[in-house]
Amino acid sequence: MSRTVTTIDKTNVPETTALKDFMALIKIGIVNSNLITVFTGLWLALILNGFSFLANLDTIAFTLLGSAFIIAGSASLNNYIDRDIDPLMERTKTRPTVTGKISYPKVLMIGLALVIIGSALLFMTTFTAGVIGVIGIVSYVVIYTMWSKRRHVSNTVVGSVSGAVPPLIGWAAVDPTLDVLAWMLFLIMFIWQPPHFYALAMKRADEYGKAGIPMLPTVKGFAVTKRHMLVWTLLLLPLPFFMMELGLAFVILATLLNVGWVALAVTGFKAKDDLKWARFMFVYSLQYLTIIFVAMVIVTVI
Repeated sequence: MSRTVTTIDKTNVPETTALKDFMALIKIGIVNSNLITVFTGLWLALILNGFSFLANLDTIAFTLLGSAFIIAGSASLNNYIDRDIDPLMERTKTRPTVTGKISYPKVLMIGLALVIIGSALLFMTTFTAGVIGVIGIVSYVVIYTMWSKRRHVSNTVVGSVSGAVPPLIGWAAVDPTLDVLAWMLFLIMFIWQPPHFYALAMKRADEYGKAGIPMLPTVKGFAVTKRHMLVWTLLLLPLPFFMMELGLAFVILATLLNVGWVALAVTGFKAKDDLKWARFMFVYSLQYLTIIFVAMVIVTVI
């Protein structure tokens, strides 16, 4: 099937370095944030199973590098596939695949090379970690980017699977049996993503509409989106109580964070400025994820 690719006026393209273009291609911000969750899963599996951190430096290195590579490679392939719609959105119109700073064949080659090398590194830890990594790649590149993103309003939920596997990879690299706590990490990430991305989609609703991406706020409106966001935040409430291994202090902190997010979601129904409220929700979601995953590491150290 042919595909029409729109490019932006090259005279308005800001000057960049090759390194900066590469970092934009692999979405380095997403790589870094996901590595936090990979490390948390890895760390908890080591500590709770009584394994030495220093004695497992090879596993740690393979896991972090492998995860970084498959996430970066998947992001590159996402940019390659979305090269026709990225010029239509303000947020994505300066990506190197749009500006022409990196050619399409190179993008495809970089993406495939990274996911292959990354998968190989993960399989050098445990078979389970490698399989989960491959599942993450397929679910993001094929099921989300190539299929659901342009066809179904549930695309955000479908894409949440790939975003939730990083902590599972980290845990499985050490303990392939996957403790209940490992699945709680998965659920936190899975449930966190819809309200996070719906908040972003509300701010970019017009752009998504122009690009033909059926995001929930664009298709169903803000009122329906707010109800969905409230339901997703409510689903987080019971999770800390299945994580008692991390101690009462963590359970209390996680519960307070959850209640705070639910309360903020409720205020959306009376918000006079929906976009301002969506911005608060987006910022809260970022702080929530950082605090809760860093806290998991801290409580096992002190």
